[in-house]
Amino acid sequence: MIGKWKIHLVQKVDARSESVDKKIARLDAELVKYKEQLKKMRDGPSKNMVKQKAMRILKQKRMYEGQRDNLMQQSFNMEQTNYTIQSLKDTKTTVDAMKVGLKDMKKAYKHVKIDQIENIQDQLEDMMEDANEIQEVLGRSYGTPEIDEDDLEAELSALGDEFLMDEDNSYLDEASSAPSIPEGLPGAKSTRDGILVDEFGLPQIPAT
Repeated sequence: MIGKWKIHLVQKVDARSESVDKKIARLDAELVKYKEQLKKMRDGPSKNMVKQKAMRILKQKRMYEGQRDNLMQQSFNMEQTNYTIQSLKDTKTTVDAMKVGLKDMKKAYKHVKIDQIENIQDQLEDMMEDANEIQEVLGRSYGTPEIDEDDLEAELSALGDEFLMDEDNSYLDEASSAPSIPEGLPGAKSTRDGILVDEFGLPQIPAT
């Protein structure tokens, strides 16, 4: 961190610069007053006297402005110096931390062997292959006779024919033996073999 005395020094210079600014503002007010006074005066010794006072105040103002500029430059230079010093300290801290990290990384890396890692990976891969082979062996079936696929297809086709033969077609016979739909309009007389029949095709009973 930047020393407190350096910060105090910058603050002190800034305070002096502000004090000079106040003096310059006061001189500006006097110059405005003299300027207005000169506008109203006629040429002569009195006007020349006022003009001389205004000139002295203007010289003082320029002197104070020079001092203010110097103080502001000093303050700026000190701030830049402090900033550079702090940046260098921060950089050194960062570099030191990186060195410590690199040292720890090297220590840890000594315990890591690439060859060992590759060997472990190869062993794991071999073990996975062995496990898959074991699962295949355990999944084998025993005592299953060999069957010709052509025989299976022929049997499948025969099963289809049997299903068609076993289907119940009695509903077709029932449909053919059902009463016929009455023909003609209700109330119309019709005959069958010379006998009057009703709308349902049944013989009519003679009225008594």
